[in-house]
Amino acid sequence: MVDILYPISLMVNGKTVQAEVSADLRLLDFLRNDLNLTGAKEVCAEGECGACTVVLDGKTVNSCLILAVETDESELTTIEGLSDGKILTQMQKAFVDHHSVQCGYCIPGMVLTGEQIVKDHDSPSRKTIQEDLSGNICRCTGYQKIVEAIEKVGHEFHE
Repeated sequence: MVDILYPISLMVNGKTVQAEVSADLRLLDFLRNDLNLTGAKEVCAEGECGACTVVLDGKTVNSCLILAVETDESELTTIEGLSDGKILTQMQKAFVDHHSVQCGYCIPGMVLTGEQIVKDHDSPSRKTIQEDLSGNICRCTGYQKIVEAIEKVGHEFHE
């Protein structure tokens, strides 16, 4: 049996990526195995936990539920694309300052979701932040410090 490959071209973290992928290759696997972008993690494989969150064409999505072929001609940002690794973004710094990071497994998805919340809402309320975070599960923090970090950035971003 021959696996048919499909050409895709997309912008990943500001760089053009061209590849040939099988029709059943999940975006999560393409990112981790082909592009060595390991910030998105597989936990539930059902789109329930948010550990595999990436930003696709300006919206947070679960990369475990999207096929790589569906991203052709798209723009994608992973946690690795937020900063150059030397200077933290305002959201990343807020997560550190508010001690929002414990085990770190969920943090890439939480940070990317936090970034989108701030972009999508003018000075988001705690309720809005909590609702928008509902697709992201953290087993360590109890969410309070994560919500506080996003809330701080949300208010500073829109001042």
